[in-house]
Amino acid sequence: MNRSLLHLLCGMLTVITISSCSASENINTTTVKELDLNRFLGQWYEIARFDHTFERGMVGCTATYSLNADGTIKVVNAGYKNSLDGKFKETEGKARRPNDAEPGKLEVAFFWNFYADYYVLELADDYRYALIGSKKSKYLWILSRTPKMDETDLNYVLESAKTRGYDTEKLIWVEQKTE
Repeated sequence: MNRSLLHLLCGMLTVITISSCSASENINTTTVKELDLNRFLGQWYEIARFDHTFERGMVGCTATYSLNADGTIKVVNAGYKNSLDGKFKETEGKARRPNDAEPGKLEVAFFWNFYADYYVLELADDYRYALIGSKKSKYLWILSRTPKMDETDLNYVLESAKTRGYDTEKLIWVEQKTE
């Protein structure tokens, strides 16, 4: 193959690769303008999420937030492996708000001080549901204060996620205990 053609092909491949990477990150990560951490505390049920290794196969998932003495937030993620009768697993971490001027942008750490983005993208006025993401399009969660979310609320959150550029077809619907 001649050198010019090879350079042209490599250049085209680079552009295609960069374009596809950019397109996958083309999401609106605007967070809520107000977030009262005291109202956000308590238990949330995971209604749906994107697949990722640290929750793969988990059902009955909850996230419980409480205030630590140092002002950070204790995060306890819990759930069952493979079925609601499966092995119970719990992971403890911490969250913080790095910048009070951006109240909806939190950070969470489950391993030492390695923090990841935790963006509150949507939040009901009465804190009954939340849409959580990050600056990357591969993370998305729908949370509710109840194990089953109201259909109107769910449709609103799904439409919001789609409008923001998330592929909601990738959501995994989390089985919850509905006692």
